[in-house]
Amino acid sequence: MLGQMMNMPLTIGSLIDHAARFHSSGEIISVETTGGNENTTWGEVGANAHRLSSALRKLGLGKSARCGTIAWNNRRHLEIYFGVAGGGFVCHTINPRMGPEQMVYVMNHAEDQVLFIDATFVPAAGKLAPALKYCKHIVMLGPRDEAAAKTIPGLMFYDELLETGDAYEAWPDIDEQSAANLCYTSGTTGDPKGVLYSHRSTVLHTLSGNQPDGLNISAKDTVLPVVPMFHVNAWGVPYIAAITGCKLVLPGPNLDGKSLVNLIDITSTTLALGVPTIWMGLLGALKETGSKMPSLKRTVVGGSALPPSMIPEFAEYGVELIHAWGMTETSPVGSMNQLLQRHTKMSVQEQAILRLGQGRPPFGVDLRLVDEVGRILPHDGIAQGDLQIRGLWVIDTYFGKDTSALTVDGWFDTGDVATIDAEGFMIIRDRSKDIIKSGGEWISTVTLENIAISHPAISNAAAIAALHEKWDERPVLIAVKSGEVSEEELLAFYKGKIESWQIPDRVIFADALPIGSTGKVQKNKLRDEFGQILLTKA
Repeated sequence: MLGQMMNMPLTIGSLIDHAARFHSSGEIISVETTGGNENTTWGEVGANAHRLSSALRKLGLGKSARCGTIAWNNRRHLEIYFGVAGGGFVCHTINPRMGPEQMVYVMNHAEDQVLFIDATFVPAAGKLAPALKYCKHIVMLGPRDEAAAKTIPGLMFYDELLETGDAYEAWPDIDEQSAANLCYTSGTTGDPKGVLYSHRSTVLHTLSGNQPDGLNISAKDTVLPVVPMFHVNAWGVPYIAAITGCKLVLPGPNLDGKSLVNLIDITSTTLALGVPTIWMGLLGALKETGSKMPSLKRTVVGGSALPPSMIPEFAEYGVELIHAWGMTETSPVGSMNQLLQRHTKMSVQEQAILRLGQGRPPFGVDLRLVDEVGRILPHDGIAQGDLQIRGLWVIDTYFGKDTSALTVDGWFDTGDVATIDAEGFMIIRDRSKDIIKSGGEWISTVTLENIAISHPAISNAAAIAALHEKWDERPVLIAVKSGEVSEEELLAFYKGKIESWQIPDRVIFADALPIGSTGKVQKNKLRDEFGQILLTKA
């Protein structure tokens, strides 16, 4: 016997329609690429999303046509998120920090027919355009700009395109299993791989990701996604913001510490989300400006491991720091570090230790650990193994590939090494490609980096495996100074914090670390440069 309830498809268009209908006056503040802030509302964004969908159909786009975007976090990009997917097309967000060859590769692999670009990227798009095999239209986000029009033949302008659309045109009928958005992995090893999300997976990720033990965003919040909208759908924040109708702040291109502190203060932001490198810059700017960020209550950190020193530093400003974990292949939420009721009786120091892990999975995903031969390991907080995930918003097959991305029994191997305790709390110990195997024993690069960053004279650090004649691999630390410290002093700082055999063999000081397109340190480049530094011949 079937249930006798309404059956309505889970679609992205329904998210923005809810926002426009029930949170029409809800405020959206957008920092423009050309400078200054623009104020708009969920009602206006919803109407423009429908206009865009209508205008794209008039251009002749067919069902599931891919529309690429190279854009910052701003109002027009938000409208594209909903207008493209809601109209039955696929929104392909492109990371502008990719190299030109990779950008051409992903646009041709996706077969993008339309490319939306912010004014910042007009010169780059002009150079890329001749190599784009399927692109029929390039649209600059903004009003007509005669100077830009001379750069790219046939360049269209977003504001003019919207005028050709109908704000009252209904969304087409869409199967919830159909494609909605497309993101590519960073491609640090080999070509980037496409992850094609469905309407259903995106809506379920939106609903489950915003539970009280998830992002817990409400209509009373002011939310600042510093995580770029080209990075895994800004962690799903635009969709969650729409269903809650919260005040949304889109920071545009300026993500330096001072700009963010100023934006948080003038908009009374209550929740901000971003990668650790962003928050390092913010903390530095707070000390410089003297701001206390009185409105900010929570900060979500993901993308790479959270330095432990950040927790007490944010606590000084009354900000709760929440660790999260996920991947492009997991939409991205795989776990959130929200404490259980019994943890509230712990001291602040004990809670801070728990906060260092990546937390537990929300409903909709499951985690497990396996050893090198695929045997399932216990969740006892001690056994360390390869982390695998499955769930309602986890990849099945990479876009354009014929073979499954999963194990034979249906799990996705994340490439992380982790532990999980009996209550589901997971801690990423390292990336499987980064972890150091010295004399048959494992050394976590994350642990080494966290200790280094906790030193007051170190602003950032990365640990790598360097080849060693006796031990196969030994740790080497590459560190960025923020004060005076010698190699000997920094190595001495490790004593008593880890076993003596885990202390790095060398410290190399650098002016900066190579940062990749998603804000993570590119350890492959560091290994290329320093991976043989301990060998006698080197």
